[in-house]
Amino acid sequence: MGAPNRMVRVNELVKRELAGLLERESWGGLLVSVLDVSTAPDLRNAIVLISVFGSDAIAQKKVLHHLNKIRPALQKKLSSNVVLKYTPVLEFRMDDRLEAADRVIALLEGRDDDDTTQ
Repeated sequence: MGAPNRMVRVNELVKRELAGLLERESWGGLLVSVLDVSTAPDLRNAIVLISVFGSDAIAQKKVLHHLNKIRPALQKKLSSNVVLKYTPVLEFRMDDRLEAADRVIALLEGRDDDDTTQ
């Protein structure tokens, strides 16, 4: 029973550290937020879900490209701040749940936004 609680703590710790590291990066006026981290039980890999506020699809792709470019440096900083058996290899993914929720709310409120029409 201790393993699931341990993974929750590991995920939250990695999430908090990555959020702090990304906060120090320059994003050109965009707000990059770490929404969730899912670390594999063997601690070898971690999927990091991020959201970019105030951006379009092109800016999101640029942010993902930049994150993949600085991934080794982020992993090195993470390993010095968080003591784990292994430092997970980070995989960054966009989380579109917030945008989807916004579209649902817009539909419920009857707004006719260009990006909500099909």
